[in-house]
Amino acid sequence: MITRTESDSLGSVDIPDGALWGIHTQRALDNFRISGTPVGTHRALVKALGTVKAAAALTNRDLGLIPREVGDAIVAASRDVINGELDEQFVVDVIQGGAGTSVNLNANEVIANRALTVLGHDAGRYDIIHPIEHVNLCQSTNDVYPTALRIAVVFALHPLLDALRHLESAFAERGAAFADVPKLGRTQLQDAVPMTLGQEFTAFAVTIREDQERLIDAARLLLECSIGATAIGTGVTATPEYRAQILGRLISVANLDLTPAGDLIEATWDTGAFVQFSGVLKRVATKLSKISSDLRLLASGPETGFAEITLPARQAGSSIMPGKVNPVIPEVMNQIAFFTFGADLTVTFAAEHGQLQLNAFEPAIAHAILQSMTWIGNGASTLASLCVEGIEVGPALVARRTSNSAQATALVPLLGYSRASTLAAEARVSGEDVISLAIRQGLIDVEQAQQLAG
Repeated sequence: MITRTESDSLGSVDIPDGALWGIHTQRALDNFRISGTPVGTHRALVKALGTVKAAAALTNRDLGLIPREVGDAIVAASRDVINGELDEQFVVDVIQGGAGTSVNLNANEVIANRALTVLGHDAGRYDIIHPIEHVNLCQSTNDVYPTALRIAVVFALHPLLDALRHLESAFAERGAAFADVPKLGRTQLQDAVPMTLGQEFTAFAVTIREDQERLIDAARLLLECSIGATAIGTGVTATPEYRAQILGRLISVANLDLTPAGDLIEATWDTGAFVQFSGVLKRVATKLSKISSDLRLLASGPETGFAEITLPARQAGSSIMPGKVNPVIPEVMNQIAFFTFGADLTVTFAAEHGQLQLNAFEPAIAHAILQSMTWIGNGASTLASLCVEGIEVGPALVARRTSNSAQATALVPLLGYSRASTLAAEARVSGEDVISLAIRQGLIDVEQAQQLAG
């Protein structure tokens, strides 16, 4: 393998030729062979890192803290990061020690080396553009990483909301299609009162819409950021002019309504906004899992279960039982929810263990939240397009299942709860429908029965 050699205070390391990362990233690669998942898989986080670095370079350039040519090259390289052209160069494992330092250094090195190529130089010519002295100027991992993570979650929220809107729309459409399909509602899995299948599906749409609003509410807390705080919130190494201008630049580049943290020391270690957002993600996952379980139950059978709805057949359900089809799409949504529940607990522990002035475990928070957002979004889109949009109903089966309990409920105003309950119990034993039984016993006449049916 052709390599180039870079050196730091710990010694020298060979870097693969063509790699835009440098020695600090290579050391992290060697140290953290953990999950096998590189940070570059989180598109939103890489985009956010590029956003922060572009804003910093613009500020440093305009303040004269770095040469204009260098600043322009760093901005151009940062734009490449924002646009997704260098995701494969973000190779540090998502699970790492160091409070995100390895990710920040990975970004610094990739941007510096990309900027060098923009100017026509070879990677590693840090005498011209240095990853720390130029790309990381007036910054610290302490403010860069938390700020980038907050922005990343907001970036990642947009595709998640799109997916949830798709699922909401699918349920709403089926709700309208099933508006006149009668069925029986159930409590504790026992027959309750009449409703329509349309009401059941419309309620699914409503709860998904409500959860979108809660996600948006929770994301607002993430718009408060500590950029300019540098190490533990002291602002050390950043000039007063930089601290005064960097937030405005970041607002412009990110196109977000970011606000400054009220206290930079507190903001540097506080991860409460992530805990809250993760909790709302868990809420969303809980609802989607409950809905998926309901779909599986309503489609159970089809000959000996509820069989009130038919899910689209997506694959063979057994290697031994011919013709068996399983509810695989709702099942995958259930499993996404299970992982989200665990991810939320991870966020809780990571936030609680952030001792003193910095939380060392934000990489775990980042991976847990961003993975959950991606999976929930993918799951919601899959559930909508491969399941909900193709759900059908067997009207005759639903009507038969509805009849006795629905008829007994309809008789309550005429006969009272106790007499109607007795009729329902007698009908279950005899197999006769409740209305016919009430007519035969002389409790109602044919005209009243017709009115109830109408």
